[in-house]
Amino acid sequence: MGKYVYVYYAGSDTDAGDSQAWGEWFGKLGDKLVDAGNPFNEGGQAVYQGGVMPVTDKPITGYSIVSADSMKEAEELAKGCPLVASKDGVVCVYEALPM
Repeated sequence: MGKYVYVYYAGSDTDAGDSQAWGEWFGKLGDKLVDAGNPFNEGGQAVYQGGVMPVTDKPITGYSIVSADSMKEAEELAKGCPLVASKDGVVCVYEALPM
């Protein structure tokens, strides 16, 4: 069983689902949900060797962590996310490697 991080991007669509839709999806995830995470405020900053700049291209809007047997299972679980039903919503799935 591995841990997978969902990175959310709402895009320009403001229909990212209400708190009830998110709560229902989290409920369906059951014990697979390790950390519901948090939404992010606008205005993220990218720190790099040359300084700091605003994140303007595909800003991340939040994250969650789930437990799954495989990337495929984590992808299937993500399909129920309210963002997937929105016009520009995307859930990016990454496997968290043990350290």
